[in-house]
Amino acid sequence: MRSNGITYDTGFINRGVTTRATFDPETVRREMRVIRDDLHCDAVRVTGGDPDRLETAATYAADAGLEVWFCPFTCDLTTDELLALLGDCAERAERIRGRGADVVFLTGSELALSTLGFLPGDTFADRSALFGDPVRLRESLAEVPARVNDFLGEAVRTVRARFGGKVSYASLPFENVDWTPFDIISSDAGYRSVEVAEGFREAFAAFAAQGKPVAVTEFGCTTHTGAAGKGGHGDLIVEWGADGTPVRLDGDYPRDEDEQAAYLRELLDIFDAAGVDTAFVNTFARYDLPHREAPHEDFDRASYGVVKVLEGRTGHTYPGLPWEPKAAFAALADRYADGGVERRNLSADR
Repeated sequence: MRSNGITYDTGFINRGVTTRATFDPETVRREMRVIRDDLHCDAVRVTGGDPDRLETAATYAADAGLEVWFCPFTCDLTTDELLALLGDCAERAERIRGRGADVVFLTGSELALSTLGFLPGDTFADRSALFGDPVRLRESLAEVPARVNDFLGEAVRTVRARFGGKVSYASLPFENVDWTPFDIISSDAGYRSVEVAEGFREAFAAFAAQGKPVAVTEFGCTTHTGAAGKGGHGDLIVEWGADGTPVRLDGDYPRDEDEQAAYLRELLDIFDAAGVDTAFVNTFARYDLPHREAPHEDFDRASYGVVKVLEGRTGHTYPGLPWEPKAAFAALADRYADGGVERRNLSADR
């Protein structure tokens, strides 16, 4: 692949609760250096719903020498609200690009699920629940592609009026995106599960055959035994409280960092063979799913992060940073280093 990437969450906001309660710019700066110099990534997809946080993280990513994929990832906005936010973010991304950084702008993520007006339901939870009701889902999906493509056409026009770099969109398969106005074909459906294993590689090869670069904007595995077979559903083992914080795991899930690491290596092989241009591991860290010693409260087992987040303390490998690398971190570092990404000295940051 041309670029080896990872996603970086600045905070997904759902009903006033964010996946990243604390956002410290100095921590972000150091993490971007770790991503570039120790993980050996050369691209990062910066996601979240707060434009200020997105710009801060994207700026530090550019300063570290990373290709920046500037990706607003919002929840329960109207299409008018999202369009206004995309315009604002496009101006921010252009400022970073104007300083000489390589920047790709994504016109949102998973619109049909995350945004009002494409599927029935006033909340993200309501829309997600449709996937447990096949009859209602089938009826609802029929109108989704036309609605999504109408919005994306307007979104691309809004963004290109403010941003001079390449433009894409982090899509879901059932949205059936018309890629004509975009520079890159991008999919968030990079999760191989038991249900989609057959034909998984062929699906991405078919994207590549369309003649545009292909990006897998999300793929990964959580950190428990059996997670590889669950793909994008490996995090659905958490019971959440009314305040949006995790309470407990809903069963026994043995911790398994090796399975997570092996999954990432296998999928990178698949994407290489399919002709994918860029792939982004989901994700660097899930700050809302911390590691704990008690098995039913070790929320990192439900995390796609390649580091385990610590509570009330910092780690040893990177003093001052509130996490420790997992086996997946080492697997990616080895794989990406073999891809020729230049190693830099981080001694000043450690």
